Amino acid sequence: MVKLKIDNIELEVKAGTSILDAARQAQINIPTLCKHPDVDPSAGCGMCIVKVGGRIMRSCCTPVAEGMEIITNDAELADIRKTVLKLILSNHPNDCLNCTRSGQCELQDLSAEMGIDQNEIIKIVPPEPKDDTTGAIVLDPTKCIVCGRCVNICQNVQNVWALSYLHRGFSTKITGANDTKLGDSPCIRCGQCAAHCPTGAITDYDNTKKVFDLLHNQEYTTVVQIAPAVRVALGEEFGYKFGSNLTGKIYAALRRLGFTKVFDTNFGADLTIIEEATEFVHRFTAKDNLPMFTSCCPAWVDYLEKYYPENIPNLSSCKSPHQMVGAIVKTYWAEKAKVDPAKIKVVSVMPCTAKKWENIRDETMNSSGYKDVDEVITTRELAKMIKAAGINFKNLKDEEADNPLGEYSGAATIFGVTGGVMTAALRTAYYYITKKELDTLNFKPIEGLKAVKVAEIDIKGTKVRIAVVNGIGNVAPVMEEINKAKAEGTEPPYHFIEVMACPGGCIAGGGQPRVMGATFDKPWGINDEIRKLRSKGLNTEDVNADNRLSHKNKSIQKLYKDYLGEAGGKKSHHLLHTKYEKRPLYKK
Repeated sequence: MVKLKIDNIELEVKAGTSILDAARQAQINIPTLCKHPDVDPSAGCGMCIVKVGGRIMRSCCTPVAEGMEIITNDAELADIRKTVLKLILSNHPNDCLNCTRSGQCELQDLSAEMGIDQNEIIKIVPPEPKDDTTGAIVLDPTKCIVCGRCVNICQNVQNVWALSYLHRGFSTKITGANDTKLGDSPCIRCGQCAAHCPTGAITDYDNTKKVFDLLHNQEYTTVVQIAPAVRVALGEEFGYKFGSNLTGKIYAALRRLGFTKVFDTNFGADLTIIEEATEFVHRFTAKDNLPMFTSCCPAWVDYLEKYYPENIPNLSSCKSPHQMVGAIVKTYWAEKAKVDPAKIKVVSVMPCTAKKWENIRDETMNSSGYKDVDEVITTRELAKMIKAAGINFKNLKDEEADNPLGEYSGAATIFGVTGGVMTAALRTAYYYITKKELDTLNFKPIEGLKAVKVAEIDIKGTKVRIAVVNGIGNVAPVMEEINKAKAEGTEPPYHFIEVMACPGGCIAGGGQPRVMGATFDKPWGINDEIRKLRSKGLNTEDVNADNRLSHKNKSIQKLYKDYLGEAGGKKSHHLLHTKYEKRPLYKK
């Protein structure tokens, strides 16, 4: 432990703690724009300066030392910070009201807190076109403050390397790798860059107007579904505590917005488990294309198609849950409700920006004869729509989803957490193999936020080796381990592998609410503590559910009996499965 003084406040912190973190522990705010809990300090913005023994130092990258006496704020430091902020603002457009981040912008907040009058600043913003080529996220270089968070996340956390710096000095800008458009780069649309950007430089590809247009068009029956992770994050946009599970309020808000039917992607998650567990049991028994990878995460699928196309046969052919719901809505439900599927529009509310790309990726997503899902909006976009519609979210009473596509198990809910898909699948796979239920429905070794979690499951004397990868930046060593075994002709190290591209899983997806925090009285960026709280919100629902097994979902059982036939059969395979292809890292 190290003893020091910050602004004459004595405190003791762990050795190696940065001055910035030590100050926050003492409830002292040091402004910063580039530092974020998910990334290493870059000392890029110059806002976090402090004085140590009369010397000016950057607090984000300076560790504490025994006996340090630190000043965090005096006239000189305040003047320097204002000058730095004015320089940043001189290269930033003054159009906050036209920006999707207005009211949720760290630069805007900091400018207000420091009393900056933007009318005094001479603007030197060069014209830069927006890059919306991914269909999922939009890069607006004009609003970039070159803090480096997005590059740090993309390169050092996600290991995708789709973003990079170009030029130097005032000409420095963030662009697609090799100065390409993002849609032509290795970008996997995970949206972690957008989730960590402090300004409006990287945002969602906004579909809210399209969805409002659908709701206002009486020609269509517009139905909606929400993903598991949405229910434990949306509340943050309305002042609720992290991890608050507000499923009932969300259903009510969606009806107030005007959706004809409110379904749940959890139904699709249960359906996915039936198909995926069936597929795994077949592969495991036949020792065919093992290990099998889960396919729920479109950013992971995109990554595999680009970086490891030789492993495409290992991907489960199952569509992701919301695409399955879309296919069932426009076939089974359309028949039961006697609605022309050509007049049905399906909207998915997702925690993920990559789902927007998944929705347009290829024709295999249209196996019903119609587009499975018509529009995808993120959790952030749903919050924006609720606010725009004047709905008092906090005063809404809980409502239920519409059946039959609103029934789901606890196993479906945990799809939003790293390890949840694997847990749900094993519960059902165990039953399919043994015809008995597991005594314990959770697998402790694959819980939590560890980067790579491995376990060996005993199924009636048969050992099943599993792995769960948390964050796409951690998948490369696992892939190399698998491919080494393939090359040597030895037994694969694992039989079943879950991969989620975003650290923590969907609960921290690229489309989830941004955790603001330029000051000590607000949460300081999304961190593992917040990921744990959101995960707890989903895990608690699973534990308290009347049914925790996908194969015991009565609406799913009826769907197979009345319409699909057997799991993995011809009809279910046609509607609920897809195919993949090799994609170039860079498009020419």
